[in-house]
Amino acid sequence: MLKTRIILVVVCALVIWLIFLLPKAVVENESQLTADQDASTQGKNPGTGHAPVSQDILKSIKELRALYVSDPANQKNTIFADSLAGLYTRAGQFDSAAWFAGEAATFFNTQEKFLKAGNSYYEAYTFAMDPEKRELLAKKTRDFFGKVLDRDPKNHEVKAKVAMTYLSSSSPMQGILMLREILAEDPKNEMALFNMGMLSIQSGQFERAIERLTELAEVNPNHVQGQLLLGVAFMNTGAKEKAKAQFEKVKKLDNDPSVQAAADSYLKDLK
Repeated sequence: MLKTRIILVVVCALVIWLIFLLPKAVVENESQLTADQDASTQGKNPGTGHAPVSQDILKSIKELRALYVSDPANQKNTIFADSLAGLYTRAGQFDSAAWFAGEAATFFNTQEKFLKAGNSYYEAYTFAMDPEKRELLAKKTRDFFGKVLDRDPKNHEVKAKVAMTYLSSSSPMQGILMLREILAEDPKNEMALFNMGMLSIQSGQFERAIERLTELAEVNPNHVQGQLLLGVAFMNTGAKEKAKAQFEKVKKLDNDPSVQAAADSYLKDLK
């Protein structure tokens, strides 16, 4: 039960947004580009029934998609693919955004486009619920971020995201080793500290979690999720007063209803 709640806490800031922005299926070929036509014209994200999308965005998507489908190999139309990636992101359709970003990156073959495609696929991966789909998106994330790291191996933010995609794969230790490598080179890296703290909690290494998350709090006192998990770590070591103080601190840091509810839930357990 506790592990389940920890996982929910990690994404608490995204929960409300996620409910309304669940992505549609990955667009894998041109024939699928028109499959969501009816849903789009109704102003809703295909397959969700939630999050009405601006008619201006829908109109732009429809027009650019038609131009892209007419000749996807044309350089000018590949620019349309780049624009479509941004529009689909704004519409909350992260899988489609990633697909078009990938098409543009493959054509332009630049560091900037590889980074954009990697981030798009990572965002889609983060929201994906189906294990098979998550693995597909994780692989695409690693493919594009791998091209970025080939040219810039010291890009710790990208490396940390790649590491996180391994944690849900059949090779989780590879991700952990990558996070350790980042911290060896950059001891104050927030993403690596947070994720190592989270992983320590999930594996029952609460003292180690306290160490990592305390370091994170020193680097960034306003890291809400890190502060919340630090409270969880204290609670699991029996340090109730420290845990209470930590959850009260979290309540002061962020007024988001989901954050407040998570902190209140833990405080209730500590009474």
